[in-house]
Amino acid sequence: MTTTDIHPPSPSYRIDDRPGFFSRAEAWLDERGKGAWIAAMVLGFVFLWPVGLALLFYMIWSKRMFSGNCTSRRSHRMATMHNIKAAARPSGNAAFDAYKADTLRRLEEEQTSFEDFLERLREAKDKAEFDEFMNERARKSDTGDANASDNS
Repeated sequence: MTTTDIHPPSPSYRIDDRPGFFSRAEAWLDERGKGAWIAAMVLGFVFLWPVGLALLFYMIWSKRMFSGNCTSRRSHRMATMHNIKAAARPSGNAAFDAYKADTLRRLEEEQTSFEDFLERLREAKDKAEFDEFMNERARKSDTGDANASDNS
């Protein structure tokens, strides 16, 4: 083997272009979400506490700890508000607007009747639990009275 047999790396592929271990691990954890980051941090603390501490600092520094849920909730609220405004806007077609108004009215009535049903269900459950409590209390007092009369 001579020195002419060894070829330098081609210009299209350099060692620096390859993602390193940390970059690949970061991408892998990002694909799996915040739970994977937290699991990696906990495992780091369990097996080697400086690794867990380093992951915690990295998550805080890179803002991975506090991103995700808050922003997705905010965007969901914005989308909901947009949909509500779009539903309230007239379409220009009188027949469709009448159908939409009738459907929305019917859905509101169904929601109200369902909420009333749930309220009655909660009241019935509360009454049943209270009656059970009172019956149990009455049994305990009857048992206590019977023991007191036996002792005298």
